[in-house]
Formats: sequence, C-alpha cells, structure tokens
Amino acid sequence: MYQALLCWRYLRTRYIALVCVISVTLGVATMIVVNAVMSGFTTEMQKRIHGILSDVVVESRSLNGFPNAEWHMDRLRGVAGEAIAGMTATVVVPAMLSFQIGEEWITRQIQLIGVDPQTHSQVSDFARYLQHPANRRGPLEFRLHESGYDTHDHQAQGTGPERKAMEIAGWNYRRRVAAFRRLQRQLHGAESAPALAPGGEPSPAGAIHGATVQEGATPRDWFGAPTENSAAGKPRFGHLPALPEDRGVSASGAQEGVVEDPFSAYRSSQQEEYFDMATQQHTGAILGIALGCDRRADAQGRCVDRFFLLPGDDVVISFPNAADPRAGGRLTIIHETFTIVDFYESKMAEYDASFVFVPLEALQISRGMFDRATGVRYVNAIQIKLKPGYDCSEIRDRIQEAFPVEFYIVSTWQDKQGALLAAVRMETAILNILLFLIIAVAGFGILAIFLMIVVEKTRDIGILKALGASSWGIQAIFMGYGLTLGFVGSGFGLVLGLLFVRYINEIADWLGSLTGRPLFDPEIYYFYRIPTIVEPSTVAWIVFGAVAIAVLASIVPAIRAARLRPVESLRYE
Repeated sequence: MYQALLCWRYLRTRYIALVCVISVTLGVATMIVVNAVMSGFTTEMQKRIHGILSDVVVESRSLNGFPNAEWHMDRLRGVAGEAIAGMTATVVVPAMLSFQIGEEWITRQIQLIGVDPQTHSQVSDFARYLQHPANRRGPLEFRLHESGYDTHDHQAQGTGPERKAMEIAGWNYRRRVAAFRRLQRQLHGAESAPALAPGGEPSPAGAIHGATVQEGATPRDWFGAPTENSAAGKPRFGHLPALPEDRGVSASGAQEGVVEDPFSAYRSSQQEEYFDMATQQHTGAILGIALGCDRRADAQGRCVDRFFLLPGDDVVISFPNAADPRAGGRLTIIHETFTIVDFYESKMAEYDASFVFVPLEALQISRGMFDRATGVRYVNAIQIKLKPGYDCSEIRDRIQEAFPVEFYIVSTWQDKQGALLAAVRMETAILNILLFLIIAVAGFGILAIFLMIVVEKTRDIGILKALGASSWGIQAIFMGYGLTLGFVGSGFGLVLGLLFVRYINEIADWLGSLTGRPLFDPEIYYFYRIPTIVEPSTVAWIVFGAVAIAVLASIVPAIRAARLRPVESLRYE
C-alpha cells in the first residue's frame, strides 16, 4: 500500500516528472499520426492499383500477341475455372499521342490499350473512374455523349475543385469546334474548296452569319452557334474496313445514313468520304485525365484543373503495326485519328498520364492483328478476376504451369507493382524505427531522472528500510513510478494522436494558409485530402512499447535503490 502512496506523491510533487510524461506523449502521438497517414496512403494506393489491374494477367512476350483469345480463355477455365469470376482480352502497345493547341502540336508517350466494352469492367474498377455517369453505369460505349459530363470530381466527395470546362464537353462542344474551324477556313479564303481527304473536317452545309474569328485563336476563345444540319438526327459515324467475318453487315434500321452501331463497319482507307465533324466522330478514345488537363494550386492554395482537351476533341495516335518479319511483313507506324469520348481518372498519376483506351476491335484491325484467311484475331493479354478467398499467387503458379514460359508471362497485380509496394513497406518500417527512437530518448530521460531521485532520496530509502521495508518493496516504488509515467504519457499521447488524425486535413489547411503554400500539394498528389486509417493493433503495440520502455528505464534505478543499506543511508544524518 505504501508503494502506491509514495508513487502518487512523487508524481504530484516532482514537476520534473512532467518532462518524462511530455516526452512519452509526443513520441506516442507522433507514431500514431505517422502510422495512420502511411496506412491510409498505402491502402489507398493498393486499392487504386488493384482497381486498375486485374488479379491475374496472362501476357504474350510479343507485342503481336497470340491468336484466338476464346481458346485461351477455355484453357484457363480448365486450369482454374473454380476460382475465376471474369475474364477479358486486351491489346496493349506503346504509342504516341499528338494533339494541336493553337498552331502547336503536342506529343506525349502513352500506353494504348484496346479493351472489350462488354467485359473489361468485369475484371477491374475501370468504369467507376470514368467522368460520364452513363459510362459508369454501363455498358461502356465509345460514343461521344451530347453533354452531362461531371463538372466536379465525383470521387472527391464534394471536396474536389469545380471543373467548369466540362460543362460544354460532348457533341455540343464538338459542333462549336466544327463551326470555329469553318470560320478559320473562311478567314484564310479556303471555304470555296474544302478538303475531302479522309479524316478532314470540311465545312458543313449552311452559313453562319455575323460571326467573326481572329487569326491564331483557338476553339476555347470562341464558340459559335451550331450549324443548320448539326442538330438533325443522330451523329453519323464513318465506315471502316470489315474483317472477313464482318462482311455483309448491314446498317438495317439506320435512318438518313445513321449507323446505329459505329463499330459494325470500319472506314475504308481507299474510300475518300466526306467527313462532317459537326455530326460525325472518329473511333472513340478514353484518355487518362492528366493527358487532357493540368493540375495546379492557385494563389489561395486551392486545387485547379485547367483543361486543354475535352470530350469532343480529336487526337492523333501513332503506334506500330503487328507485322511479322518472318512472313515478309514490314514494320510501319500507323497514324489514326480518334475522338475523345471520356476521361479516365484513377488518381494514380502514373496511369492517368499515360493510359489511353480504345475499342479492342478497332485496334486489332488497325494493327493488322488478325488472320485475313480465317478471320481469327490476336490479343496480347488476358486479364482475370478471381472470386473472393482465392490466393492470386497460387492461381498464378497453376496457370504458369499450363502455359509455356517461353511465350507467356503470368503475373498478379502485386507482381506488376512489386517494387513500388516493397518500397512503401520498407519506408514504413524505417519510419517506425526512427520514430520509436523518440520514445527511446524519453526512456533515457526517465532513467536519468530516476537515478537523480535515488540520490536525493537516499535518506528516505534508509528510513523506510529501517522501519522494515523490504528490498522488493523499495524496488516496486520506482518501478511503479516508471509504470505510472508510461501509462500517463501513453494515454495523453493516444488522445493527442487520435485527435490530430481526426482533424489532420483541417490542420494541414491551416498550416498551408500560414505558410502560403499547401502542405498537401495537388501538383504532386492526386488526392484532395490526406487519407488516414487508424489500425487498432498498431495503436496497441505503440502504447505497449511506450509503457515497456518507461518500465525498463526504471529498472536500473529501482535495483540501485533496493540495494542501499539502511546504516550507510543514515550514516551522515
């Protein structure tokens, strides 16, 4: 009983103990905050990566791919059918994206991905990252919508910036761009002889009266009224060359030259056909949003998205064909015009600044990834989504055994980003080690203070022993003192850390207003708020570790006090 009373008295009367409490409090709070932020970032990053990449991917070692995706899917079902929830075939090739801003052409390196609109959303979270609600609901169509694109980031839960430029995106914007280009041709005196080359945009019928355009202007600088024939009927799509199995497809049900399915036929490269930009689109493409906009912080530190491309704009994509040198094929570069129909925003800058999605069928034909005699098409990857509860690595190994490693690469989504995930785990471990040293420093402070207390209380210890106190009782006083300091400091640190995590974004905004620059810079991160996750198990071991260090620091002073002899303690009194 006397041990507890003395511990409480020392804790109340010796303000130097407050230093120990503050040290432990700050160490525990810091570790809780850092682990919550790192856990939030890691979880969000893994969720984004897994949402983009399917569970298992079977890839060809050649860009030309392998034939007959259906045969491969049947083989995969035979190997791991009980674990497979969905599959889709894709074509992935390196490419260059080119678009015009004013008189300048901008070129960027991209990954061109051909996807099956019917099955691609079944193996990933692709649909939820699109910017038009109809595309998110599905089924995916590579058609340009009239309007209705998101004017706010739907993933930001009301905290993202306003995107006013997207208000005009769609067919309304495309018709205005067509009218703008017509006025540019009028300015340069080219209206009397419009170009009729495939992919050109000669002026549609009808005149625009009273409209002017300055030389060097861009479509964003002027938006004219729609032309007379731009609102009549549905948008028309050009005709594309058919594969052998596509021949004979008719546009039954189409009215006034409108093709209901824009991909039932493909534009003939030999046929020079009139292309009306105001009522027609090229093959649709979905761009990573970072390819079409630039993110910056304004003077107030708010995130601002500046769009230089919108759904409705045309871009040129250059990519290699699938020629086989062994068969006498010649490698060439294909340049095709695509119409932006939507944006893709995964919030992973690596993907949003490089991915462009186009219809699988269109890319296969453009690259020549089909056998002209049989009509069998080629793909270079099959993505697989597994049912819950199955181990990706185990399924990967089973599939790899069934497919020759010389021709196929089988990997999981963790394998695809293994270096990044390993780097994050190592960074988290190193941070925890470094931050735990803060609590270790507090432990050395407790050790020094307790040694000083033992020296100061030598007379009191002698009196207690003379009155019959045991060595264990004396030792229990100091160990109980250290345990109390650990519990008090850890308790305050727990409360402080959890409060800081709860209001971390408000604190970051306040500090950003003081410094004049946002702490969570939107130019670097594609998240608007700092993600945090508090894991109870992590908090528990942090608190336990802090208490253990405080107790360990009190052991040496406690043993020294317990070994004091009463006669020596009272000799000079």
